[in-house]
Amino acid sequence: METSAHIKYLLANEQDNRWGVVVTTTGYQIIEPQTSYPPSNHPVRYLFSVEKGRLLNEYQLIYISRGDGQFVSASHKETSFEGGGKFILLFPGEWHSYRPSPKTGWHEYWIGFTGPDIDRKVGAKFLDPHRPLFNVGYHEDIINLYKLALRTAQEQGSGFQQILAGIVNLLLGFAYAEHMQTALEDMQVAAQLNEAKIIMQDNFNRNLSCQEVAARICMSYSRFRRLFRQYVGFAPAQYLLELKINKSKELLTNSALTCQEIAFESGFEYPSHFNIAFKKKTGITPNQYRDLTQGRLQEIPDSIHL
Repeated sequence: METSAHIKYLLANEQDNRWGVVVTTTGYQIIEPQTSYPPSNHPVRYLFSVEKGRLLNEYQLIYISRGDGQFVSASHKETSFEGGGKFILLFPGEWHSYRPSPKTGWHEYWIGFTGPDIDRKVGAKFLDPHRPLFNVGYHEDIINLYKLALRTAQEQGSGFQQILAGIVNLLLGFAYAEHMQTALEDMQVAAQLNEAKIIMQDNFNRNLSCQEVAARICMSYSRFRRLFRQYVGFAPAQYLLELKINKSKELLTNSALTCQEIAFESGFEYPSHFNIAFKKKTGITPNQYRDLTQGRLQEIPDSIHL
């Protein structure tokens, strides 16, 4: 393998821009121990001083497959990492700097891109300048995607920008999924959180507290709350409420129980709490929901959001 290869700049036409993601550059370089960084053959357009840092007008996803290094940005404090297996995501307009350890050097792959599809992912907080590092480990699959991107960019065949856009989405998906799995810390944590979900699903209508769930899986409440939100996407209390609301919807649709009885069956301590929570979640009252599901509601309220 050569020590470096890169495409300095890729052109895109109007159709490419409408696709949602446009790739601007891709490449790799091997930085040997005790050598200067960036090297002299680094693309001039992206050349920077490690001490001064730089700003880009594009996103870049960098994969450090081997070696130790450091990263810092305007939104992220200086962080050292060891052993490679790390994604670094650079954001447009975000000051940053990074470097390999002189002792180890590193193997670096990158791909640069722009587009509204990526902006939307940032807006939805899937990607965040405050979380630019993804610990994914060493994966040949990731390296092969970068190699495919470089080969596609060199050949520039028909639809090459669309192929490159697909590679970007694959890499970002890989980064997000692997990082989320790694962030669970270990398989025991995943098993504990799955157990917590089962406990909540089986007991949500029995005045179960989130603190009790944490105790039953032998985890501190603060840690349980943090990891549960990360793993499930809901805070524990919100997850319990979702279970209660879903149960009440089922009973409103398929039973003749009164709303007061349904409130108790669904785990609400007071019917008034049930009415407030249900309307806040759906935009309509329990009685309106029952009428809606049974075809008796004459006019659908504008506030409804089932």
